[in-house]
Amino acid sequence: MRQSVKSPYDPGPGISIASLAYEYPPAWPVPVHTHGSDQLIYATTGVMEIAAEQSLWLTPPQFAVWIPAHVNHAIRMAGAVSMRTLYLRPGLARGKQCTVLHVTPLLRELIVEAVRIGNLKACNKSHAALRDVIVDQIGRASPIPTVLAMPSDARARAIADAVIANPKITLLASCQKAGVSVRTLQRIFRREVGTDFETWRRQVRMMKAVELLTQGTMIKQISHMVGYRQVSTFVAAFRRAFGMPPKSWIGAVRQGI
Repeated sequence: MRQSVKSPYDPGPGISIASLAYEYPPAWPVPVHTHGSDQLIYATTGVMEIAAEQSLWLTPPQFAVWIPAHVNHAIRMAGAVSMRTLYLRPGLARGKQCTVLHVTPLLRELIVEAVRIGNLKACNKSHAALRDVIVDQIGRASPIPTVLAMPSDARARAIADAVIANPKITLLASCQKAGVSVRTLQRIFRREVGTDFETWRRQVRMMKAVELLTQGTMIKQISHMVGYRQVSTFVAAFRRAFGMPPKSWIGAVRQGI
């Protein structure tokens, strides 16, 4: 069991928002840790995998993850990542739940400016004004339903990790590699995740589709890359998950709707 470590980046006396800028190489892991402050984890470039509370999020540059204070979490860089993180005194913004948020162009620039300054001091009028706008924009940011529950059973987790790496892998091949029967795996997923494996894998495919959409990948290519033989089947699945077809959804995200 890895131990959580309190972050040294939490705001000190007189600081309302602290920040961190860091460049990570591909596949770099940030071990399980926690903060005494609320945290907005954001990457200006690259995709992060953020795990917290038995859940996983894939976050491309249009998204950020809100992690409340005292919640253990770990991060893995899917590729090279330019991370820009804000640490807020608890109670300034949002709530007590982990949430994926859409980052509008305005919020992005506010994050970048806060990181450039370093620490926003409560007694500095310009810093306080910037803090208030940041808090307002975080509160207005649209939640994005891309959370993925993860099993704790070692065999099921190995299969889950394999599916996230390759959504097209078959259930039978996954089970054979992990040394577990299909029936046992289904039972584990229902008990620990609350749904059957195929429903869970559709969630993985939708998360990967969101990641690819934000990168500008064509819908036909996305359909194939996440494991659908027919584009129409993929579009129908996406509509059921997000309430609109992929083209409309990414258009709305880019417009900040």
